Amino acid sequence: MWTEYMKAKNLQAAEMWKNTIESEGLPCKILPDNKPIEDWSENMNYIIFVPIGREHVADEIIRKI
Repeated sequence: MWTEYMKAKNLQAAEMWKNTIESEGLPCKILPDNKPIEDWSENMNYIIFVPIGREHVADEIIRKI
């Protein structure tokens, strides 16, 4: 199961955070922020998800930056 961890302002920023988190061994995924598939674009908000109960690990990864 996944939980919402953070939001990014666009796809490029979301992928940057995803790559940073995954480089430390924590899986994550990104999805558009509650829009129908017809409205998806690179310049919309994206949500980064991490496994439930592993938010503290993502916090530590982000804190190291």
